[in-house]
Amino acid sequence: MAMSLKVLAAVLVATLLAGCQTMTPEQRRAADEAKCSAYGFKKKTDAFAECLQRIDLDRSAEMRARDAEFARFNARPPVVIYRPIVVKQ
Repeated sequence: MAMSLKVLAAVLVATLLAGCQTMTPEQRRAADEAKCSAYGFKKKTDAFAECLQRIDLDRSAEMRARDAEFARFNARPPVVIYRPIVVKQ
């Protein structure tokens, strides 16, 4: 049961990471600019640049949080099962 949860979690993380790779940096920038424009910021203003910066900082923070969670999840020591071999003489 525990092993299947680990496998499921690993597949989920891999899927999420693969999904992040589908956008090129140019596409991500265009999406960020569209979001800031939708918020009402005008291009080539300080407020627009700050909006883009906040989106980038949020994205970086989310990635660090995911990395920390992944590291915490995998930080547990492995379980070792020892079964002695009994040899009859």
